[in-house]
Amino acid sequence: MVTDAVTTRREGAAMVVTIDRESRRNALNESVAAAIVVALDAAEADPEVRVVVLTGAGDKAFCAGGDLKPGADGTPFTIDAADPRHYVSRLLRRMDACRLPIVARVNGHALAGGFGLVCACDLVVAREDALMGVTEVKVGLFPMMILPYLLRVLPYRRLTELCITGELIRAGDPEAASIVNYAVPASELDAKTDWLIGRIVDKSPTGIRLGKQALAKIREMSTDAALEYAQFMLANMARTEDAREGFTAFAEKRPPVWTGK
Repeated sequence: MVTDAVTTRREGAAMVVTIDRESRRNALNESVAAAIVVALDAAEADPEVRVVVLTGAGDKAFCAGGDLKPGADGTPFTIDAADPRHYVSRLLRRMDACRLPIVARVNGHALAGGFGLVCACDLVVAREDALMGVTEVKVGLFPMMILPYLLRVLPYRRLTELCITGELIRAGDPEAASIVNYAVPASELDAKTDWLIGRIVDKSPTGIRLGKQALAKIREMSTDAALEYAQFMLANMARTEDAREGFTAFAEKRPPVWTGK
């Protein structure tokens, strides 16, 4: 699939989704958000796809946030009064609901809304020199739309400091460990991403799919409600074909053959 804003390609069991606006530092606008949603829909509809990789074109920016160019298509700061569902909100909700793991391949700086996309992904492989953070305060704003996702991965007081100072952190800094799974030199970014994908695609797609669903719900529950929900999810998962195959393969001391059912 190719659009003016986003391209996708298959690499084995991975669907690579690339924000293709290098001249605009892969800035996010309504067209980009809508195209990523379409790509996620397509990935989920293809039973051969086990993981989605989200990245940016070039080697300068993963995503520099909302497009601030005057008159840019889909300004990030307005909503349609007749349909107040902001396109960034739609995109983040779709990423949350995705049944496939989403890996951020951070090929360059991830700023403002771009940093929000990183935090909304499940796993992150980044260039160690990539800068990340929220710069909205520098233009008189605050990172409203992405706050729920920042709160998931950053300690509250550090998050507050980043939001009110607009300062940035490097992916390779020790404090970025809560955000980035792996920070590597630029020359090793693709190899490390492929290595991580390989550790995902040989596991049960059903287990991952149902596990992601449970994780998203349990994160928002009280402990008592989470335990109540978890016991039913575990029982349901144990009845899947993949679980039965996993049990059998373990007993027979052989690699499992997953059907995704």
